[in-house]
Amino acid sequence: MNRRATRKKQASYGSWILAIAVLAAIAVASVYLVRKAMNPETSASTPGTSTTSAAPMAPASAATAIQHPISQASAGPAPASTAALPALVDSDASVLDALSSLVTGGDLRALLVPSQIISRVVATVDALPRSSIGSTNILPLRTPKGTMQTQQANGVTLIGAQNADRYQPYMTVLENIDPHTLVAWYKHNYPLFQEAYRELGYPRGYFNDRVVVAIDDMLAAPDLHDPVAVTQVGPRYIFVDQRLQSLSAGQKLMIRLGPANEAQLKAKLRMIRELVVGGQVAH
Repeated sequence: MNRRATRKKQASYGSWILAIAVLAAIAVASVYLVRKAMNPETSASTPGTSTTSAAPMAPASAATAIQHPISQASAGPAPASTAALPALVDSDASVLDALSSLVTGGDLRALLVPSQIISRVVATVDALPRSSIGSTNILPLRTPKGTMQTQQANGVTLIGAQNADRYQPYMTVLENIDPHTLVAWYKHNYPLFQEAYRELGYPRGYFNDRVVVAIDDMLAAPDLHDPVAVTQVGPRYIFVDQRLQSLSAGQKLMIRLGPANEAQLKAKLRMIRELVVGGQVAH
């Protein structure tokens, strides 16, 4: 079988949540990694506006039942600072410094968008379980460099094995984040995340519950080991298999990362989930 690696341009939609933005899901929340989910919506909305949420707010009856109170999260190392939290609007500098100090390897500062960090994390975590993230303006991390790498096999376009290399800077950061320290920081700063979630359009919602939903959704992404077929539609790529194309934005991200990166991210997300829900482990 003759395979020819080619570079293809695609419309960029995202970046990713590396355990930082998903904080828990994404680390910090991601933390965690997030490259655009292959859907074209490109509105100019920004965190803190009503257009950042792709779905209507949950009914009040569902929103008031907190399932994973942050007070029950597993105890971790004491936060580096016990000082009063800054106002959400003034939190970027302290958040950037704190997150950078949590990483022992990799250049997180070069990956993070330095403005409205917590609001971006919250908006991205909220969007990951949906079919589309919506706007690139909500993403807390910069887009991976370069373009999607593909290869040809018997006339079929596949995501190239080398495409996973584009995510290496994010995976290096992910590898060097200690889940216990990260979650301890998240718990200490949780009021800011909760405030940002309410500003997003969920006055009765509970952000940590949404974090768990996002993590569980990403953990449910299929484990694929064979090359995935894609087709180009205009400037973007979509999965040929409609079952894959119909997955959530977070699950499509996992597939695009490549098998090794996906396995590494899932392992970290399982640890974070256990810590933020008080010992309930997802398998």
